[in-house]
Amino acid sequence: MNRHPLRPVTGEDVARFKEDGAICIREVFDKEWVARMNAAVERLLAAPGKRAREATKSGDPGRFHMNVFMWRWDPDFRDFALHSPLGELGASLLEADKVSLFYDQAFVKEPGTREVTQWHQDMPFWPALGNDIISLWVALTPVTLEGSGVEYVAGSHKWGKFYQAQTPDKDGNFTDKSLEPCPNFSEMKNDPKYRFISWDCQPGDVICHHPLTIHGAGANPLTSRRAAISVRYAGKDARWDPRANVMRCDGEPETKLKAGDPLVLDGVFPIT
Repeated sequence: MNRHPLRPVTGEDVARFKEDGAICIREVFDKEWVARMNAAVERLLAAPGKRAREATKSGDPGRFHMNVFMWRWDPDFRDFALHSPLGELGASLLEADKVSLFYDQAFVKEPGTREVTQWHQDMPFWPALGNDIISLWVALTPVTLEGSGVEYVAGSHKWGKFYQAQTPDKDGNFTDKSLEPCPNFSEMKNDPKYRFISWDCQPGDVICHHPLTIHGAGANPLTSRRAAISVRYAGKDARWDPRANVMRCDGEPETKLKAGDPLVLDGVFPIT
């Protein structure tokens, strides 16, 4: 299994990431990594653990499964987050010497899943702030826009917007009513003010995005699974921000960090 990306990140990649807030880097992982992590996802679906979320309603077809912090209890997810090409990839795009692991997250939409991933930004969900945080969304299966591929509003990370978070399973604990709800950009596809970008992906490709870039994904009407793991890394200006209506991080960082501290903590947000 490769430890470094199969091709180096270029200056053009960094410039495009800064401009659009999202970029696809092809063939980051070899076939051995893809096979290993698909097997890990199978185990996760069979024994989801305490942080799993299921967005599919009882009686509906398919399954929309989400999970977080798998690296803390599964050795394959741990190697993937800490000893794969991802840390180097994230650091290169953030132009950093090193990054810390924030957390990992799995997304699985089985065939026939009707639930969509609403348009949203990542950062409103998090007890963290900063420009130097990156989400690396790794395709483990072939992905198309028709089959719940992720779509982005290019440049939206530079709008100065901070929209209300909304989880696919409608968890009210994330609803900060002081924030503006994120618009449904599916209704704005013909508006020339917006540029929408997306990529068909093969297993091992990685979509990299800024945590304020607006994105969403549709249902999965296809006969094949859509599976991905998103791993988030923090760079120089990332800071702990334990405000209300955000996710809880494993490892009790709230007992060890105060607001404004760097997002680095041994055993919780480790340097990769």
